[in-house]
Amino acid sequence: MTVLSKNPVHSVIYLIGCFFAIAGHYLLLNAEFLAVVHIIVYAGAIMVLFLSTLMLMNLNDETEQHKPALAKIGAVIAAGLLMLVLVAVLKKADALPAPVNQDLSIGTIKNLGKVLLDEYLFPFEFSSVLFLSAMIGAVLLTKKEISPQTPKGGF
Repeated sequence: MTVLSKNPVHSVIYLIGCFFAIAGHYLLLNAEFLAVVHIIVYAGAIMVLFLSTLMLMNLNDETEQHKPALAKIGAVIAAGLLMLVLVAVLKKADALPAPVNQDLSIGTIKNLGKVLLDEYLFPFEFSSVLFLSAMIGAVLLTKKEISPQTPKGGF
């Protein structure tokens, strides 16, 4: 529906639904932290950027150039060939065997926190200082300088 929708705002909303479905797959794979981060980052921040970009663009039908019929036919042929290649690859692929011993605590937040704060403490703290300095730099770059007040006469 994201691709087939005519309205770009509807496409973004369908894409949000797709992101929630992907987060559901992460939950099925026992990666709760990854599912939550996926929802926060993609369905939250990235979709706000997409929507603000769509609002800034002027998407009028009158100003949009229409594609020639030859380009549309070429796109349909290319998509059909891509579909044939994907079907052929999936037919040749062997099914993966089910894992015998599956550890259900691999993707939990407790284990992720333990690994981050035990084995990777220095890189984790270094990246936090790096992000903090980048944030301070961004604030300083966007800060407006206060110009001295000009007298009322304009001189």
